Amino acid sequence: MSESADFAEFVRVSLPGLLRYGHALTGNPHDAGDLVQTVLEKMGSRWSSVVAKTGDPLAYIRRSMANAHVSRWRRTRRESLVADVPQAGFTAPRYSFEDEPLWLALRNLPPRQRAVIVLRYYEGLSEVEIARTLGVTRGTVKSQSSKAMATLRVRLAEPPETTRQSTTPATLAELEDSA
Repeated sequence: MSESADFAEFVRVSLPGLLRYGHALTGNPHDAGDLVQTVLEKMGSRWSSVVAKTGDPLAYIRRSMANAHVSRWRRTRRESLVADVPQAGFTAPRYSFEDEPLWLALRNLPPRQRAVIVLRYYEGLSEVEIARTLGVTRGTVKSQSSKAMATLRVRLAEPPETTRQSTTPATLAELEDSA
C-alpha cells in the first residue's frame, strides 16, 4: 500500500475519534475541525516517518493536537487592541449542550487537565496510554486527573447560574463510574 493510501485509510478510520477529541479540547466543533485539519496536514507530509518513529501514530497525533491547542490558546488569549469599537457585536450560534453544567465546567478546566479528562472519559484510554499520548509521566496524568475531578466536583456542586433544567445525560458520577 502506498504512503498516501495508508495515510488516507488512517484518516478515514480515525477521523471521527479525532474530531470528538478536538471538540472536547476546543469546546466547539468548528475549532475542532480546524485543529484536526491543521495537525493532519502536518502529519500527512511526513506520514512514513511518523509511523516508523512512533509506532503508534494515533497517540502521536493526539499529542500533536493537544500541543497545537495549547499553543493556539496561549496565542489567542492575549488582548488585541483595535482602533475603533465595532458597531454591532458578533453572536456565535449556540449549541444545545453549551449551557450544560458539565460542559461548562469541563470547558473551564486548564488545557492539560481537560485533555486528560477527555482522553480518559471520552476516549476511554488508560493512564499509561494518556501519558504516552501527551508525552508526560503516569504520575502527571494521575495528578492532573485528580485536580480536574476535584475542580469538576466543586463546580458541579455550585448552584447553576441559569434556572434552565439540565438535559446532559452524563453527570460527574457517571464519568467516575465509567472509569
